[in-house]
Amino acid sequence: MTQPISYADAGVSIDNANKAVAKIREYARSTFNERTLTEIGSFGGMFAGAFPDMAEPILVASADGVGTKLKLSFETGIHNTVGADLVNHCVNDILVQGARPLFFLDYFATGKLEPDVTASVVEGMARACRENACVLLGGETAEMPDFYPPGEYDLAGFIVGVVDKAKVIDGKSVTPGDVVLGIPSNGLQTNGYSLARKLFFEVGGYTVDSYIDDLGTTVGEALLKTHQSFLRPLEGLLDKGVIKGLAHITGGGFLENIPRILPEGVSVEIRRGTWPELPIFGMMQRLGNVSDHEMFRTFNMGIGMILICSAENVEFVENRLVDYFSIGQVQAGKSEVRIRK
Repeated sequence: MTQPISYADAGVSIDNANKAVAKIREYARSTFNERTLTEIGSFGGMFAGAFPDMAEPILVASADGVGTKLKLSFETGIHNTVGADLVNHCVNDILVQGARPLFFLDYFATGKLEPDVTASVVEGMARACRENACVLLGGETAEMPDFYPPGEYDLAGFIVGVVDKAKVIDGKSVTPGDVVLGIPSNGLQTNGYSLARKLFFEVGGYTVDSYIDDLGTTVGEALLKTHQSFLRPLEGLLDKGVIKGLAHITGGGFLENIPRILPEGVSVEIRRGTWPELPIFGMMQRLGNVSDHEMFRTFNMGIGMILICSAENVEFVENRLVDYFSIGQVQAGKSEVRIRK
């Protein structure tokens, strides 16, 4: 007689899933607020959606992943940063339209569920959610045998925020003569990692533990620096009506992201050298003899967020920003970005 076969025999452990949820629950609860109406483990997360302080509230939603930056977590065994990368990336993506985050959902998938690893990833998410006043409302943890290499997982996030219709930032009023300000990043954020890994590990022959004097840290530490949220630096300006456009510099770098917010008939000229490019970008460019065009189309080059405002409002904006550089100007053109040395 055939021995009874269970789900665990097929590689899926419901017990491990329950252990993971138990560890996750407290992290998620630490982000809850008075609008949170359900517990972790519900079929759907419920969130109170009344906004009496807004005349015409508009919900803004976005989804993203961490990409091949996850490979650095697998190689270093550090898993409590990529969750924060994911949350902050999503926060920034809706921030460019003037939205503040309400709640966040995650999707974590792996071949064999390891509760401690899962909990470590969610710990980073919860930390970033608290810092952004965002509720970690729920998510999905999937164990799929034979689907992922051992020790690896994938991660995606989904965010919902809100902005009053009258305060939406959409770039439509950007005109020639406007000023372009750049808010610095602390590293690669979450874009360009396939190229970065090729340059460091294949071309340069480094490992994650290689210490590099020019970086002042190991390769692994430099590449795992957490993607920053720009909500707090910009929050005091969101309701002032002085920001014409915001561009989150992620995949596609300067050349692909800035045009996304430009109306017809205008372009942006960026003056390279008006901000200190982080050493890691110069090192990668030298390692692979990478062209300037490819660098600015792939990486953020040390600028995490672009802000466009009128010349008459630039002093007002600058007085409310702690860390920024004046890096360019809006000109007449065909919705493109030109990099001038």
